[in-house]
Amino acid sequence: MSTALQTTRRRFLQGVTAGAAGVMLPSSRTALGQDSPNDRPVFATIGLRNQGWAITQKSFQFADFAAFADVDSKVLGVNVERTAKRQGKKPDGYGDYRKVLDRKDVDAVMIATPDHWHTKVAVEAMYAGKDVYCEKPLTLTIDEGKLIEKVVEQTGRVFQVGTMQRTESGRRFLQAIALVRAGRIGKVKKVTCGINGMSASPVIPVAPVPEELDWETWLGPAPKVAYRALPEIRKGYGGGVPLYSNAHYAFRNWHEYSGGKLTDWGAHHVDIACWAIGASDTGPSKVTPLEYKLPVKYKDGHPLLADQYNVATEFTLRADMPNDVELIITSKGDNGILFEGAKGRFFVNRGRISGKPVELLKDDPLPAGAIEKVYGGKVSANHTANFIEGMRSRKQPISDVWTHNRMLEICHLSNIAMRLDRALTWDPEERAIVGDDEANSFLARENRKGYEIKV
Repeated sequence: MSTALQTTRRRFLQGVTAGAAGVMLPSSRTALGQDSPNDRPVFATIGLRNQGWAITQKSFQFADFAAFADVDSKVLGVNVERTAKRQGKKPDGYGDYRKVLDRKDVDAVMIATPDHWHTKVAVEAMYAGKDVYCEKPLTLTIDEGKLIEKVVEQTGRVFQVGTMQRTESGRRFLQAIALVRAGRIGKVKKVTCGINGMSASPVIPVAPVPEELDWETWLGPAPKVAYRALPEIRKGYGGGVPLYSNAHYAFRNWHEYSGGKLTDWGAHHVDIACWAIGASDTGPSKVTPLEYKLPVKYKDGHPLLADQYNVATEFTLRADMPNDVELIITSKGDNGILFEGAKGRFFVNRGRISGKPVELLKDDPLPAGAIEKVYGGKVSANHTANFIEGMRSRKQPISDVWTHNRMLEICHLSNIAMRLDRALTWDPEERAIVGDDEANSFLARENRKGYEIKV
């Protein structure tokens, strides 16, 4: 391991202290009756649809919410009222997230916007003196991850990524890592991450923008395009919203806003795989697309059609990891992670952990404290609780930005490899693709004028 990587690893294991930034929980607050640094922190959520509301709900037992922001006025209004009933005090609602960042009473923000907005909001939040909980995948590009790391170091803010499998899911993933580290399957040979595939769409015509949606701001850093939607409604899908739309409901299906299943479920399972094999502070040497299916034609890595979903619908990719471990990411089979070693194999997902090494635990349990050793101490009540523990200690939480970005680079590289239809050689120390200028051009993406990120 290089000196630079060793330094980075020490940094996130020990925690980045606030130091010169002078950022502790305030000694007094005007919002929600807070008058002590030991009282409940004050949060705000930016982006409330689906996962935004889910992480807000999980946080009510630990924090009070003073403000929300969303570009959809209906989503905003519904969740303001829900929260008023839940906590007995109505949070303020804004269409412009910057008004949340201007508030001095907000200690931390939870960001659950579509992926293409994550980096801009997170960077501005840290410069505004807020700690940050940001949903996964943290970034739209690899270079955005480097920028967030830089700003965390500059500001000393505490930053939790929403890869909650590190804390939650009945500790099954922590148990899986403990099994690997205890040598229960011998030397790891292969890890397969099953993350399911995506659906293609028919042609999606231009449609009127819903009255409640600020489409210009929703697009933000992404290219300016017309809103598209089909009239089909599927009950139970996001509360009966249109099944197909340009991005508002189905943003993960478009490279302009996300990275499909690779950066959705991949951000969860590849994370656990890398943690288990000790590759959280490095990366692959090569990423190879073994087979895949794109729903539209591409030229020079860019989709030729703008009226249909464009992320891969099916795929199997291989990442060559340190210590000769083969990491497979596939849309085939069960959603979960299969660990295979010289002495056995087992499977884990959010609902179960199974296989001979797991069965043998009945007569040969893991050593006392094995799971806590993986976690680095007592396992937190949930992912928000771990975030707040970091806010109080001024140490980085369990899902830090450095390890998240390292594993997410594998997912981003997988998408680039499919878009360009070739294997990519990766230098994990330089964090660059070797000998391929065209592929390296996909490590960053220019923000639309007026939505640049100022550092």
